[in-house]
Amino acid sequence: MATDVEVPALGESITEGTLAQWLKKPGEAVAADEPIASLETDKVSVEVPSPVAGVLTEQLVGEGDTVAVGAVIARIDQSATAGAAAQPSPAQAAAASTTNPAGAGEARALRGDVAAPVAEAEPDEDHITTLSPAVRRAVLEYHVDPTRIRGTGKDGRLTKDDVIAAAQAQNATPGPAIAPQAKAPVAAPSAPAPQARPAPATGERREERVKMSRLRQTIARRLKEAQNTAAMLTTFNDVDMSAVIDARTRYKDLFEKKHGIRLGFMAFFVKACALAAKDIPSVNASLEGDEIVYHDYLDVSVAVSAPKGLVVPVVRNADRMSFAEIEKTIAEYGKKAKEGTLTVDEMTGGTFTISNGGVFGSLLSTPIINPPQSAVLGMHRIEERPVVKDGQIVARPMMYLALSYDHRLIDGREAVTFLVRVKEAIEDPTRLLIDL
Repeated sequence: MATDVEVPALGESITEGTLAQWLKKPGEAVAADEPIASLETDKVSVEVPSPVAGVLTEQLVGEGDTVAVGAVIARIDQSATAGAAAQPSPAQAAAASTTNPAGAGEARALRGDVAAPVAEAEPDEDHITTLSPAVRRAVLEYHVDPTRIRGTGKDGRLTKDDVIAAAQAQNATPGPAIAPQAKAPVAAPSAPAPQARPAPATGERREERVKMSRLRQTIARRLKEAQNTAAMLTTFNDVDMSAVIDARTRYKDLFEKKHGIRLGFMAFFVKACALAAKDIPSVNASLEGDEIVYHDYLDVSVAVSAPKGLVVPVVRNADRMSFAEIEKTIAEYGKKAKEGTLTVDEMTGGTFTISNGGVFGSLLSTPIINPPQSAVLGMHRIEERPVVKDGQIVARPMMYLALSYDHRLIDGREAVTFLVRVKEAIEDPTRLLIDL
């Protein structure tokens, strides 16, 4: 009996997604709740689990197709056995014959049916343009030549795993990564060995067009909306990180031993912003029509760089959390962002954002507000700079801070005061303990 696999609910206000990659091939056995496909939405990537145990017999959509919530994308046969021949749907058959024929992406010599020529022809442009979105992204990310990789997918198609394996082989050897060679037939031992592809001519220029992912499209749209809607300004200050660095150095081992997490800088800044927001509540507010919404809680959106783009999971009730709770929450979000397992709920909401460009070496920037929030704090790299202390020029570990804010809601005096409060709390962390 065949069971339909439907696109699950993807979160509030999300009605469709893009099938990024099939994780299982037709004919393969799957367990109940085992992921068989990966979907990209406007906010996150999610996996589609199999509702039952059985064999994947049919894929009804292709990689890169847009699918609505509740749509049937595959069928699982509970009575079939693994390795049974799967019947392709008409859409699959058409796609296989017109967009990615059997053996596409393989040099004929690699399939073992013809001896390799001394000098290969130029890459098959038709093949390059028919790679699935997931494989295309992997090719760009790992900088490998798709025409030299042997596909293990259906009808010889390239899969993401093929690209990753080729990249690993390329890194492990000084020569270019190529697919494993088919054994030469016994009757033809004199066939010449495959020759390396000649290097492109000097000055040769190429272009590659890749469709933007749904997440990247959403990021672009929301950031541009923020610029068009908000009266955005940025105010700057610098902060001496000596006290925080000394505290971390003194207590990092005890902190990690007790709480099982390293003490980072982010917890200090989250607590400092929570303290400053008590004095300047408009920084933690938002505009809805002609009304200002003030929040008696601080939900901090922490900007995290993920492989597919910037994501901002939310640390809820950060003003009531301990240093250890903040660090554990942020570490967990960072792990999920890299794995692509963040949920929509974990990235929904937020009343204030902190972005740390310093981890990438940024000296100074003007961060963009995350609507409907009214402000965002930008952290930057720490470097020793000469400053005057007690009439003496000394070297201190300094960081530039930037606060971008919506001038429709926050006055310049309030923005500057907020940033000064953060500076004071970081330069004298005792203020965080006695609420000053």
